[in-house]
Amino acid sequence: MSKLLERAVDELAKLPGVGDRTALRLALHLLRQQPEQVTAFTTAIQDFRTRIRYCERCNNLSDEPVCPICSDPTRDGSTVCVVEQVKDVLSIENTGQYRGLYHVLGGIISPMQGIAPSDLKIDLLVERIARDGIKEVILALNTSIEGETTSYYISRKLEGLPVTISAIARGIGFGDEIDYADEITLVHALHNRRTL
Repeated sequence: MSKLLERAVDELAKLPGVGDRTALRLALHLLRQQPEQVTAFTTAIQDFRTRIRYCERCNNLSDEPVCPICSDPTRDGSTVCVVEQVKDVLSIENTGQYRGLYHVLGGIISPMQGIAPSDLKIDLLVERIARDGIKEVILALNTSIEGETTSYYISRKLEGLPVTISAIARGIGFGDEIDYADEITLVHALHNRRTL
């Protein structure tokens, strides 16, 4: 195999979810493209990697110091949804149902992975609440032990501040069967029941 092709395949295979066969197909696809298309592709990746920044208010990805969500005057600035990663912002935004602001922690507390509260953007969240007059914090973290630990830690850090703390509903998903749900999920489903 060509050393150049081998190098391209090796680099593409480093992407998550891309094995050697897919990497080879991608490399050969790029080889069939017009040179200007490949240049546009590589330039976009290079620009993204070198010019992207984190919003100074919420820690979301942004082209500017403040992201478009934080700078949008039509959004509800009194509500902040706390999420683990940028991809969670994208997931919630895709629903079109939330019009408040976000706060991206950059992870969750995980002693096993060496992630301590000081590694996350929790202090930035506390500063925002004190400075910006935020009235509600919605904790939208994963339903794992680490997610629950992080939610608990944040709720303790916010004690004494004039803010309502809520969490997204948890329980049985639409279309799921009860006999396949674990005990923790069932407990959350029972606690989060609603009147019909």
